[in-house]
Amino acid sequence: MAEHLASIFGTEKDRVNCPFYFKIGACRHGDRCSRLHNKPTISQTLLLTNMYQNPALNAPPGPNGLPQPVDPRTAQEHFEDFYEDVFEELAQFGEIENLNVCDNLADHMVGNVYTKFRDEESAARALQAMQGRFYAGRPILAEFSPVTDFREATCRQYEENTCSRGGYCNFMHLKPISRDLRKRLFGRYRRRRSPSVGADGKKEDVKKKEDVRRGRSRSRSRSRGPRSHEGRDSGKRRVRDDSAERRARIASWNKAKEVKHDDNGTEDGATPRVKDEPVDDALDGQGGEAVPPPQEYDQYV
Repeated sequence: MAEHLASIFGTEKDRVNCPFYFKIGACRHGDRCSRLHNKPTISQTLLLTNMYQNPALNAPPGPNGLPQPVDPRTAQEHFEDFYEDVFEELAQFGEIENLNVCDNLADHMVGNVYTKFRDEESAARALQAMQGRFYAGRPILAEFSPVTDFREATCRQYEENTCSRGGYCNFMHLKPISRDLRKRLFGRYRRRRSPSVGADGKKEDVKKKEDVRRGRSRSRSRSRGPRSHEGRDSGKRRVRDDSAERRARIASWNKAKEVKHDDNGTEDGATPRVKDEPVDDALDGQGGEAVPPPQEYDQYV
């Protein structure tokens, strides 16, 4: 039972906990939701609710009563200024992995700022520092968020420009920033993590890995010791003989083999006959004469 509840936690099958709050950190029903919103006591992600004020939504009304149009370039510059302000303020408390701003229009998601730190301690320091603070004359509402994987919270159709729900989609529509701004803000962490280069031009982490490999190879060779091979000297490589030496060695082997056969009572490798064994008087195939009986052995020498 416990395994089943753990497997459906935060999904649509979970009838107790709100799946949208678990994935997005916000729910359109708010406190009136029929399911529980389990707010974390500690998290890597900090949520600043409704912090960003989009100038396109807050533009003064025109003669027709509708908001006056805002130049897209001006709106993007306003957003990037806001993004940089928030990043520089929160980066004082720790390394930031993600900083996302929602472009949704629904009340529970409009202007939400999600900041994911590298560790929970940095997020806790930032939350404590944001209490009672103001930005652009509005109070900052900060809290921990259960969102840690923004891939599950982001609307994939919005990234493909095919979302039919528009700004009232229940998944995050994240406002993009320019490549230069991202490189300038997040590039500082890459430089910190990049390994230093030694005098030989190799990176320190590469040199450490090579030293570890060499140490392992040395320890293995010491533990195994020199290998012994049959016909070879231990630790020395055998020198190949020339043809004259090989022929002499083969001749000595043949001579030793003949001596061994003679000691066993044989002549040129012939099989000895047992005493009183009948001899066939058949003719041989060459001279037509009867084959004389072989010499009988009284005993093996």
